[in-house]
Amino acid sequence: IKAFLDGFYDIIPRHLIAIFSDSELELLISGLPSIDIDDLKANTEYHKYLQNSLQVQWFWRALRSFSQSERAKFLQFVTGTSKVPLQGFSALEGMNGTQKFQIHRDDRSTDRLPSAHTCFNQLDLPVYETYDKLRKQLLTAISECPEGFGLA
Repeated sequence: IKAFLDGFYDIIPRHLIAIFSDSELELLISGLPSIDIDDLKANTEYHKYLQNSLQVQWFWRALRSFSQSERAKFLQFVTGTSKVPLQGFSALEGMNGTQKFQIHRDDRSTDRLPSAHTCFNQLDLPVYETYDKLRKQLLTAISECPEGFGLA
């Protein structure tokens, strides 16, 4: 790894990339992924929510409204990487191998932000009262807590 880093820093001096976080550097090197929301939805499991629950419907509506950059931040938030698996979301990896994206109902306060467990590709989604609140809280979470943990 040292030889790789030495060569890398010969091309791009360390001080020029030191201002970027790991996830920002990943996006700079790899570019924005094309995130297929229909594929993600087809490879999602629900816990204490049903596929037709109002908050789940709002969640998919919000995600579809996001820009590609916001979708990449969302993916980083829930999986730990902004990359889409080459074989699509059916090949999404978790801590114990292939692991579908999961939406878990969070019955605590709706003043909380959504939280994520990146090892399990899991989103804990509070039972928000309105679409606008869900969208706003989700955008805040993915912007302020890019690794899924933190403000909750």
